[in-house]
Amino acid sequence: MAFTKDEKQKMLEQYESWLSKSQAVFLLQYGKMTMKEVDGMRAKAREVGAEMHVVKNTLFGLLLEKIGVDGKKYMEQTTLVGFAFNDAPALAKVVNDATKGDVFKVKGGLLGKQVLTAADVKALADMPPLPVVRAQLLGVLSAPASKLVRTINEPARGLAAVVKAHSDKEGAPAEAAAEA
Repeated sequence: MAFTKDEKQKMLEQYESWLSKSQAVFLLQYGKMTMKEVDGMRAKAREVGAEMHVVKNTLFGLLLEKIGVDGKKYMEQTTLVGFAFNDAPALAKVVNDATKGDVFKVKGGLLGKQVLTAADVKALADMPPLPVVRAQLLGVLSAPASKLVRTINEPARGLAAVVKAHSDKEGAPAEAAAEA
């Protein structure tokens, strides 16, 4: 299907908009794909706050060249592009899971301005999800504060234990006399 120059310009602007909003972009080659598989992939991408689009290779290649990436290297055969707007590792997991069959193959990607190979995308997919990383970071940051609070409270706790032991010791003869 032939597109007019205006239609191509609108597509290029849309691609540029998606690219500017994205933390990461993953390029996939699809071969024996059905619409059901594409829709499933798009649904999984939406669940993690991302989008998947089939792009015109020539136009997307021009956009990649514009930002300083060798677009010709990635724009051979059919291309499905995943745009990670929020959580790049989550979309990388979706992409990595999709490549386990023979329908999709990772061509590469971009993380910010850094070019990723297929192996880099797999490594990114192996990272823990963002909430887990945040929880780990919170644990690391709160550990010194927790230790400081325990250290400050230790003398008071020790004193309270001595007072309790002393009161138990004094209360024990009185209780023994009351029972007799």
